Amino acid sequence: MDDILQRLLDAEMRAESIAHTAEQERERIIQAAVADARAEDQRFTTRIPDLHRSFIRKAADRADQTIAELKRRYDERHVQLRNVAEVREQDALDTAFELLIDPAR
Repeated sequence: MDDILQRLLDAEMRAESIAHTAEQERERIIQAAVADARAEDQRFTTRIPDLHRSFIRKAADRADQTIAELKRRYDERHVQLRNVAEVREQDALDTAFELLIDPAR
């Protein structure tokens, strides 16, 4: 009977040792994961200014593109209006000369 109790006691001691080793390994894994998470957070925090500059640069590029497009449209519209004004100007001059020549008309 003592032999059986001794074997049970030895088995319990081995089980406790295995459990203790597993607990230490779990704690080591948790600490490594926390350290990795902190390192990733630090890397991200360090990159924020670069991300911000990149975003601002892209926004400025899009704004420049939009401004160029609006200017191009404005110039096209200006040419169209100038052409219409020139046609109307000639009609107005012709009408004015006709009124000067023949006011009764």
